[in-house]
Amino acid sequence: MTNTLRAPELKDAILDIDGRIATLTLNRHDVRNALTGTGLIDDIVTVCDWVNRADHVSVLIITGAGSAFSAGGNVKDMAERGGDFAGDVAEVATRYRRGIQRIPLALDEVEIPVIAAVNGPAIGAGFDLCMMADVRIASEKAKFGETFLNLGIIPGDGGAWLLQRLIGYQRAFELTLSGRVIDAAEAKELGVVLDVVAPEQLMSDVNEIAARYASQPPRAVRLTKRLMKMAQRTELRDFLQTCAVFQGMCHNEPEHLEAVRSFLEKR
Repeated sequence: MTNTLRAPELKDAILDIDGRIATLTLNRHDVRNALTGTGLIDDIVTVCDWVNRADHVSVLIITGAGSAFSAGGNVKDMAERGGDFAGDVAEVATRYRRGIQRIPLALDEVEIPVIAAVNGPAIGAGFDLCMMADVRIASEKAKFGETFLNLGIIPGDGGAWLLQRLIGYQRAFELTLSGRVIDAAEAKELGVVLDVVAPEQLMSDVNEIAARYASQPPRAVRLTKRLMKMAQRTELRDFLQTCAVFQGMCHNEPEHLEAVRSFLEKR
């Protein structure tokens, strides 16, 4: 039986459900969707947990309200040594672990495809957030920057791990050490984003991609994503053993037989 869990209540983000597609919109445009100093960390983690239990959802889109995707950390709090950045070394480290570092761990566990619709600048931790998605589509207005060193800090939410896996060590090193901000065209050239579209087309194009993913058999989609994640860290022999078990599961699912019938009947 399909699990149609009620959508969670969020503080600083909006969750919309359309068919099998969930769209999470970061809704603190007053602070350019900064992740720290807002409720967005909790909102993102809550939605990640929810989609894993909501069988009726097959794709998660993440985007930002207003002009920015996310400005990352709240720089005013950094200047004042307040909020998430207050205290001695141990206190700051604990706040990172209990705060923003929950996002990469939560998104890494999401069982369905995650698409980042990057509507505007994605800077610092905002850049890292969009890298945590499986696919990134950018508006022509989007900009990207691994800008931590410009502020005398390091990528504390996993950016140094994420970026080199996305575009390779040398290019990731250059972007991180220079702290430069790149436009959407260069981001596509480097492989940061899959495509760049006009601002007015962003959500319609992303929803078209999401609809294609959502049309696939939902249980097989979740198993396939799990395999894609495992392939990054598993030896081939062990990986193939898991594939064999997952395939046995798929062959015994009603959705498989329905998909085969649809293929044979040219539906």
